[in-house]
Amino acid sequence: MRCLSLLVWVLLLSGCISAFPEPQTQPGGAEWAPPEIDYSLPDAKDGSLYRPGYMLTLFKDKRAFREGDILTVALDEKTYSSKKADTKTSKGQDLALGLSGAAGSEDFSAEGNASMSRGFNGTGSSTQQNQLSGSITVTVAKVLPNGALVIRGEKWLRLNQGDEYLRLLGLIRIDDIGNDNTISSQRIADARIIYGGQGAIADSNAMGWASRYFNSPWFPL
Repeated sequence: MRCLSLLVWVLLLSGCISAFPEPQTQPGGAEWAPPEIDYSLPDAKDGSLYRPGYMLTLFKDKRAFREGDILTVALDEKTYSSKKADTKTSKGQDLALGLSGAAGSEDFSAEGNASMSRGFNGTGSSTQQNQLSGSITVTVAKVLPNGALVIRGEKWLRLNQGDEYLRLLGLIRIDDIGNDNTISSQRIADARIIYGGQGAIADSNAMGWASRYFNSPWFPL
């Protein structure tokens, strides 16, 4: 009895530990912040007014192409997945045996009948749909040797009952940036798009530690 009580307490405590609330996300993280670079113009050399990376032209659109430049990402994420499986199997077998007549007895007779059947019926289905639209303005964090741009940034909205945040990280090509200095999220390679919230509304949608324990694989039943 003592061992059983100890086991119950260990299971309850493990549920509390596994459901320990995570620390809230805070804005201004270094992995999402703009790069710390010197935005001052470099000195001209050899008496020339030309400075590499800082030229302006009347025949070229102003698009992000260097570290520290900003651009707008149009979020157009929509995914839909559906899966359904249906399996049926059945098998039946009948066996009959009969004997008539026997040595030493003219009335002897024997009959036998056996049957066996088995079957299986299983069905399963899964459907998931996600959609995210809007826009976020990010910063070019790094220019790779092949010309690709590493972009990153975050957006925080403080509402009446909490905060909502949107974070983005990925790789883009300069050729995919539009004339208005915008790019679709579908053109981002290795994209990391995070949307979340915290506050009263987010807490009300979170499952309590007891419910999380009883729905976890640790619950024995």
